[in-house]
Amino acid sequence: MTTRNPFPTYPIANPLLGVILAIFVFGVSGCDELTERMPASISTHLHAETPHGKHGDTKEHRPGDHKHASADAAHDSVDRHNETEDHAAHAGEHHAIHKLVVTSPTIKDVTVTQQYVCQIHSRRHIEICALEGGYLKEIKVNEGQMVRQGEPMFHILPTLYEARLDADLAEAQLARVEYENTQSLVDQNIVSNRELKLAEAKLAKANAKVKLAQAEKNFADIRAPFDGIVDRLHEQEGSLIEEGAMLTTLSDNSVMWVYFNVPEARYLDYQSQLLTTQNQSGLDIELRLANHRIFPQKGKIGAIEAEFNNETGNIAFRADFPNPDGLLRHGQTGTILIHQTETNAMVIPQRSTFEILAKRYVYVVDAKDTVHQREIDVLHEQDDIYVIQGGVKTDERIVLEGVLQVRDGQQVAYEYRNPDEVLANLKYHAE
Repeated sequence: MTTRNPFPTYPIANPLLGVILAIFVFGVSGCDELTERMPASISTHLHAETPHGKHGDTKEHRPGDHKHASADAAHDSVDRHNETEDHAAHAGEHHAIHKLVVTSPTIKDVTVTQQYVCQIHSRRHIEICALEGGYLKEIKVNEGQMVRQGEPMFHILPTLYEARLDADLAEAQLARVEYENTQSLVDQNIVSNRELKLAEAKLAKANAKVKLAQAEKNFADIRAPFDGIVDRLHEQEGSLIEEGAMLTTLSDNSVMWVYFNVPEARYLDYQSQLLTTQNQSGLDIELRLANHRIFPQKGKIGAIEAEFNNETGNIAFRADFPNPDGLLRHGQTGTILIHQTETNAMVIPQRSTFEILAKRYVYVVDAKDTVHQREIDVLHEQDDIYVIQGGVKTDERIVLEGVLQVRDGQQVAYEYRNPDEVLANLKYHAE
């Protein structure tokens, strides 16, 4: 049987192209077989064009060379792996010798500030309404004007009231004449005293009608009941208004009432302060306005509502603020700031803590330089510190810097830093 030559001797312009084609068709083994069966001239030409060493050196290609090349590559890989492990070991040694910074809790007096959103109201804020219906003849004030008590504000056309008053005055005059005539007849013993009493009662009734008509006429002139600021005008001159129609509102802004809601726990604290100090010296109350500036006048607790809101668990407080310059107006909003001084409070830096599932923890270093995770109870939070209650003691050491580098039960090297020095240079919050 004739065996077909798998490598026909076709002319190949580029021998390297033939090798690539053989690799694609037969694989690496096929390439080796092709090289062995290739004519000597082509094989020599191929090896001459394929560099295997430095400076253009050529090397004869043999089937066993692939095994040696694979062994050399594996050896180079092991060397690189060993170098990587040595570098990691050195890095681990460098991390292990890195010293942490620890400190201790300290006791000091701390001013704690609580903030509450508030609504600002005038001490007196009323509606000015028409007591009688009619045409609004004159408006004597402007919007935003400051008025004094008794100053006229509106005048309603009094034509009807004047006519009624004139009629009642005439009836009163008639009743007086009848009374005088009856008195004369009694003096002459012509009529009895009973007739005189009837005439006297009729005169009193007529005089009462006159007073009523006079009061109704006075309703046409509306005056300011107290010193205050006029709000927006709801009616214009010439308007036909009904009895009870609102014309404007008047606000007494000499003292402002500021309302805010306090949780039950805070209510108990503030109530104890109010009971122990009659002049409220334990509570420093300020008002921060919408532009984030502090109102210059200090406030004091003016009233506390009688019951809690069952839905929110809060109770309403009222703080009174003098307003001599009239800066505050009815309807404003702001933030109440209540400052309290906590004496002998235990404080720690915020950056020495970390949070897990809404709970705060610190790492405590024991006598054997081993760190242990411990939960703390935070009472108040300030810019850089926590006021805590329980969890650690003042003679214990807590990790300050490097909280994220240690684990529970790890033995560490550290540098101790004085708590006063730490508190004097705080800048960052907790990790």
